[in-house]
Amino acid sequence: MPSDKILDLVITHPIVPVFYHPDVDHAKSILQACYDGGLRVFEFTNRGDKALAVFTQLASYVKDKCPEMALGIGTILTPEDATRFIDAGAAFVVQPVITASVGDVCRERGVPWMPAGSTLNEIYQATLLGAELVKVFPGNVVGPGFIKAIKGPMPSLKLMVTGGVEPTSESLNAWFKAGVTAVGIGSQLFSGDNADPSALRDRIAALVQIVTPYIPQPA
Repeated sequence: MPSDKILDLVITHPIVPVFYHPDVDHAKSILQACYDGGLRVFEFTNRGDKALAVFTQLASYVKDKCPEMALGIGTILTPEDATRFIDAGAAFVVQPVITASVGDVCRERGVPWMPAGSTLNEIYQATLLGAELVKVFPGNVVGPGFIKAIKGPMPSLKLMVTGGVEPTSESLNAWFKAGVTAVGIGSQLFSGDNADPSALRDRIAALVQIVTPYIPQPA
């Protein structure tokens, strides 16, 4: 999937699940529920010793069962890990920090690089290093007011907030009104009743309706 198409997917499908589980069958069921609910971007995180093995199988599953889904890898710190997961099929790479050498690997491989910052200087430096979309993390520390403030002097910034985003109308409206391009939602999306794939699918479909008014329309 071309890099520009992945960015377009994030813009037009701006809820990104952030998920890890060591059981590949469970991970497949969660990914399928997200796809059936209307999501088209999925971040699997590199947070366990089985991450690469599970991700490799998920990448094959997505290609066969969810062809419009962009499956990326998150929690990447080193260029070596970036290379391993890109080789396994990662469509994009997300970081909790900014590692220029990871950005270099992504650029060489034609894969979107989404590093993270929590200050205006960090976010701006990420764009200078080539990031078209910057992750703002942790969102619960900076809050929607931070997004609104930095979009003033830099309105063209494309920001994806992760951490502190809740799967509720109140939370989603607050972040999108502040000016985010997308949000990443982690454990809260998959806990409680939503742990069941069918319930998760329906919950996601409802969340998609909440953010639809904020999706830019073609000119």
